[in-house]
Amino acid sequence: MSEKFVYVTYIRTTQEKVWEALTKPEFTRQFWYGIVLESSWKEGEPWTMVAPDGAIYDAGEVIEVEKPKHLVLSWRHQMRPELKAEGEARCTIDLETTKDMVKLTVTHEMARTGSKLIAAVSGGWPGILSSLKSYLETGKALERV
Repeated sequence: MSEKFVYVTYIRTTQEKVWEALTKPEFTRQFWYGIVLESSWKEGEPWTMVAPDGAIYDAGEVIEVEKPKHLVLSWRHQMRPELKAEGEARCTIDLETTKDMVKLTVTHEMARTGSKLIAAVSGGWPGILSSLKSYLETGKALERV
């Protein structure tokens, strides 16, 4: 059995701009409440999610990259012992151009039922992706709620 969280939103912009916003620290810092994702974004390379104070929240490996439309990451939480103990999850980000906007789909899954990690990310992704949408469409990110 597995547990899965899927979030879909539409952003009036280009795939390239969404890709940059998700993969470049100067952009993630703006809409992800100071968080940066650090990586070369090449298959087999590591990635880390770094808080403003330098703490590493999550980390993993870049599994697949098809810039600017597809990214798959192994994902392991680093801060909370009960979430770290669950092991690796998988996060897939797909970008698809439709008319004058981008359909952004984030799928976060884990090969276990009752995952506390999936419950945690399902509470976090909606706010982060809403902030991303606002940032790309208006130039202003949302405040953390």
